[in-house]
Amino acid sequence: MFIPTWLRRGILLATDIFSWIIAVAVISWIRFNFVLSDLDSCAIVTFVLIAIFVQISVGLVSKHYRNRYWIASFEEAVSLGALVICSGIVAALFTLLYPGRFVSIVVAVASPALALLIMGAARVCWRVLKKISRHGADDPEPVIVIGAGIAGEQLIHQMQVDTKTPYMPVALIDDAAAKKNLRLRGVPVRGKMKDLPQVAKKLGVTTAIFSINNEHPNPLSPEVELREVKTAYSQVAKEAGIKLLVAPQVGDILGGKVDLNNIRQINVTDLLGRREIKTNFQEISGYIEGKRVLVTGAGGSIGSEICRQVKMLRPAELVLLDRDESELHAMQLDLYGTGMLDTPDFALCDIRDREALRAIFAAHRPEVVFHAAALKHLPMLEQYPEEGWKTNVLGTKNVVELAVEYGVKNLVNISTDKAAEPTTVLGRSKRVAERIVAHYSQQVAERGWRYVSVRFGNVLGSRGSVLWTFTSQIEHGGPITITHPDVERFFMTIPEACALVIQAGAIGRAGEVLVLDMGQPVKIMDVAKRMIQMSGKQISIEITGMRPGEKLTEVLHFEGEKDERPFHPLISHTSVPQVDPAALEEEHADVVAEDTVLYGDSR
Repeated sequence: MFIPTWLRRGILLATDIFSWIIAVAVISWIRFNFVLSDLDSCAIVTFVLIAIFVQISVGLVSKHYRNRYWIASFEEAVSLGALVICSGIVAALFTLLYPGRFVSIVVAVASPALALLIMGAARVCWRVLKKISRHGADDPEPVIVIGAGIAGEQLIHQMQVDTKTPYMPVALIDDAAAKKNLRLRGVPVRGKMKDLPQVAKKLGVTTAIFSINNEHPNPLSPEVELREVKTAYSQVAKEAGIKLLVAPQVGDILGGKVDLNNIRQINVTDLLGRREIKTNFQEISGYIEGKRVLVTGAGGSIGSEICRQVKMLRPAELVLLDRDESELHAMQLDLYGTGMLDTPDFALCDIRDREALRAIFAAHRPEVVFHAAALKHLPMLEQYPEEGWKTNVLGTKNVVELAVEYGVKNLVNISTDKAAEPTTVLGRSKRVAERIVAHYSQQVAERGWRYVSVRFGNVLGSRGSVLWTFTSQIEHGGPITITHPDVERFFMTIPEACALVIQAGAIGRAGEVLVLDMGQPVKIMDVAKRMIQMSGKQISIEITGMRPGEKLTEVLHFEGEKDERPFHPLISHTSVPQVDPAALEEEHADVVAEDTVLYGDSR
């Protein structure tokens, strides 16, 4: 049912005018039984006319009648109450001037209350009629919403007002005892996690939507992380044959509104990701807002997410550099909705080409650099170690030296946990890159410039990650291949990793390596089993044996490295020995050497 804005405003104004007239007439009849003196009649007429005039005038000026609030919302109710009370007071006082006799106390007090009641009732009827006449899906699917908090309320609200939603909320599940009898927008809490199967069966529901905010995912155990709660609900839903969907976090949606288009099926990332790092955006924006920012490797998994997050912080210019033109094209479409690639802020360049890179620095004069360009696939670099040396070592040297030359004040180098106690070309080359950054950071520290490295573990969903590999193997019918049943890794989400990278530029001190506390490592075997379980397919797991240079468990620090956390409880600060670029050739043989301990004589 579509009603033009002008007509809706007119109906609202007319409703409030008639509410005053009806209220004053009813109260006057009760008080005087319509046996009025001329003076009382004049006072009552004056009272109602002035009250209507004041309410409509102030309402228009304050935009109350110009779509400032949702009709029948809490905010509108407060505004309407204030309007009615103020109008009643002004109208009553005005009767002292004309006709010179204060209107009856009963009329002055009771009429505004009755008028407000009538106005409120009319608005509730409007909402009910609108809800009944909403178009939506012809036969919306009933769903159970898990979480009776802010996120759950936002989700239910969107379902109720969205004219195209395929879902209809019929019940809530929440483990907080205080919410046992709660109703959110008319939807009741029917039980706790253990009650989900029974509630679903009773209501004939086959789908549940997880909508719990990550601030306090479990009211009974505040130390429990969101992924653990998701895992528990996922297991209960699977055993009950219920499809579990996930709504986005309220803070992840602009304006705090949940977008129904972003509701998706639960995936292994939800079950492995840890509680996201708290980022001080005010601190971050201080060194990015209004600055010229360059991101190398901007088309990669990490680089692209850094670009998205940096763009939200309003830099003066964001320059995306990559050697892959297709990735730059994809990023321009993602960030700006166009793919012309005819603007200078998308730079096609290989960091190994020093002169080409110099031209980019000279043209844009960046003030902040995020260096994400690297070769990262461990087995490939074991076969072609010189390529790892050229990109990860010499390419980093080019970026950092040009940053110094062109006055870059903040540089963040993206490293890896494999740089701690390195056993591979990837780890050793990234370790040397950290040392190069440490060397140049000391040269510019006295100017107040900060050059740091950020070290983190496996990123969920990045290209080449174990999730990509397992997903592909499942799609092809298996088997899933694992090198060893006891291999375990740290995991973090791409947004979390990039938030850390950006935060590092704000809190890192010259030459430091910042390392995220990534919680407990997860066994790769468990990841494989969860992905197979979620796929619903019969997939076998094959143990292939340890690869050259592979560790059973990754470490985050070198033995003897300090683990200080002066600014953030989840970010540790450590240092690495510097390496003079003039002495890099002495490191070359060690970085690219075949590790006989790993390969033996068979290679």
